Amino acid sequence: MSGIPLGVLDLVPVSSGSTAAEALHHSVDLARQTEAFGYARYWFAEHHLNPGVAGTSPAVVLALTASETSTIRLGSGAVQLGHRTALSTVEEFGLIDALHPGRLDLGLGRSAGGPPQRTSQVPPFEGYTTNGLRIPARFSFAHLLGHPRVALQQRLLNLPGAQPQDYAEQVDDVLALLRGDYRSPEGVAAHAVPGEGADVQVWILGSSGGVSAETAGRNGLRFAANYHVSPASVLEAAEGYRAAFKPSAELDRPYVTVSADVVVAEDDATARELATGYAPWVRSIRTAEGAIPFPTPAEARALPWTEADRELVADRVDTQFVGSARTVADHLDRLQEATGADELLITTITHDHTDRVRSYRLLAEEWQRR
Repeated sequence: MSGIPLGVLDLVPVSSGSTAAEALHHSVDLARQTEAFGYARYWFAEHHLNPGVAGTSPAVVLALTASETSTIRLGSGAVQLGHRTALSTVEEFGLIDALHPGRLDLGLGRSAGGPPQRTSQVPPFEGYTTNGLRIPARFSFAHLLGHPRVALQQRLLNLPGAQPQDYAEQVDDVLALLRGDYRSPEGVAAHAVPGEGADVQVWILGSSGGVSAETAGRNGLRFAANYHVSPASVLEAAEGYRAAFKPSAELDRPYVTVSADVVVAEDDATARELATGYAPWVRSIRTAEGAIPFPTPAEARALPWTEADRELVADRVDTQFVGSARTVADHLDRLQEATGADELLITTITHDHTDRVRSYRLLAEEWQRR
């Protein structure tokens, strides 16, 4: 089903030997070019204290990119609500919508710092689906609980003594402020200007069939499931969302996009070479070092590497789609079929910006041929 739309998820990666400013210029350029290639959406992720990732504020980068593009939808993948209020989020996106109406996707995510709460009844699955999609063993972040760098990030992102609002309740507040019918428990009205009545699509991003999937389904919102971050639970996330879905004024049926890590080149060998830096880059994240500047293939091969390192990143590396446009498109077809996705969200990181642009172009050309 290659006719479904493709979107872009951009972390604003910083390459080794480069700067955050160059990364931002490259991301704006990539948005312009993928708009011309026919991609439907361009989302910016939010990450903090990562030397190799410059996407710290989706709203700011969206505002910059909106002025340089004209038709592609722009969004957050996702705004981390754990250290924001509903009002600040609605006002930020309301400001952008005021100048670029009808183009924004407000993707909302949890960021409370703890493991996701699981409510899905879909049993865990490991192996290959009937159509050949790889579902790896579940990865545990237990080794990061209480890590000093994780604790530091939470401390720097939150006001002293502040506690994150209940996620489902916060999403309800975002929706009420957008609609203009917000009332406090005491019955006092609040009207976000700008923000109230903004023509934005609200999405919920989730890595499991837990709170995020349930919240998206209960509110009849669009849902984004993460194969590129949590490949082990992508089926659970999609099914948990569909099981919880209730029709809304926005949607009469569930609507899902699924993300995938992708590197495309003229042939499989070249693509594998371009993707060499991915494993050490993921390792840096999963050791709480913070994402390193994305290395060249030669730099990646020179880094120390152990079997323990391999095990730490295996689920991510084994589910990255790398190869020629035909090879990768076949993988994406399997992902779409296995998850029932209505769209796919493509994230690609290479050291060289030209290679990254080419990857998106080659994939778009192959996708349009099918």
